[in-house]
Amino acid sequence: MIRRFLFLLLAVLVLPAALHSQEFICQVQVNAPQVEGSERKVFQTLQQSIYEFINNRKWTNYVYRPEERIECSIMITINDRLSSDQFKGKINIVLQRPVYKTSYNTTLLNYLDKDFDFRYVEFEPLEYNDDVFTSNLTSVLAFYVYVFLAIDADSYSKFGGTPYYEKARAVVNAAQNAPERGWKAFESMKNRYWLVDNMLNGAFSSLREGIYQYHRLGLDIMTDNIDLGRSSINDCLENFQRAGREKPGLFTLQLMMDAKRDELINVYAQASPMDKTKAVNILKELDPANSSRYQQILQQQASPGGLTGPGGPGGLGGK
Repeated sequence: MIRRFLFLLLAVLVLPAALHSQEFICQVQVNAPQVEGSERKVFQTLQQSIYEFINNRKWTNYVYRPEERIECSIMITINDRLSSDQFKGKINIVLQRPVYKTSYNTTLLNYLDKDFDFRYVEFEPLEYNDDVFTSNLTSVLAFYVYVFLAIDADSYSKFGGTPYYEKARAVVNAAQNAPERGWKAFESMKNRYWLVDNMLNGAFSSLREGIYQYHRLGLDIMTDNIDLGRSSINDCLENFQRAGREKPGLFTLQLMMDAKRDELINVYAQASPMDKTKAVNILKELDPANSSRYQQILQQQASPGGLTGPGGPGGLGGK
């Protein structure tokens, strides 16, 4: 983990191009439960093509060791086959990263993008070039690859993801004349355009600072010093609060809350009454639709083995 952190700092400085070691371990799944017809082999071929497009391509100049590769998943659900090569569906993207000295992976992003129409010809290579819109399929995939890289880097180094957000913005800019939805500011306040715009907007920089505090200074520290780590997460919540007050309903803040909601409830299970109360008040402000869930924090009892949660007793705080 420490080694990966140091390498990511160097990556921000843009190292010379290296030999190999791709960046991702990305699981890909393509489902088409509502599409009728016997010619379903195309979905398997598509799944394999996407897997190779993401995992076998070099996306950065940084050399990733096998243990440093970024863990993510992409699930595409095809709702309609409009023609032999035209598809309409949605794409669910999930990004995770390991927590230092634990077997626990924390979720950084879990988002369902419902604007995903694309063309795919079976066995046709998936072509992509930065700054050029070749197809909606490869542009959407490349966009989320750069978002994955950006959020992962932000979680290790303060504002470390900026070069990758710039890459994602270039994908958005190249797609402005595309007929498919999801790329333009006027279509929605919650789409790819606004995802990258929010992250590069200096007015909301406290959100990205909070991502670093939460992960590198928070979760990664909790194994050795649970109180110090939780103190950094307290600071993170205050930064999230500043971003939320700057723009109520901020899209990227809601994405972060969706990814962290259950984990935050677990993080504060062992907190002091004062920290619990303060956290609950901020969380209710940030995510009012789930206020009742955050209320659980005030009733929780500490687990004797460490933090409760997906990692079990000690999964975050007890090794």
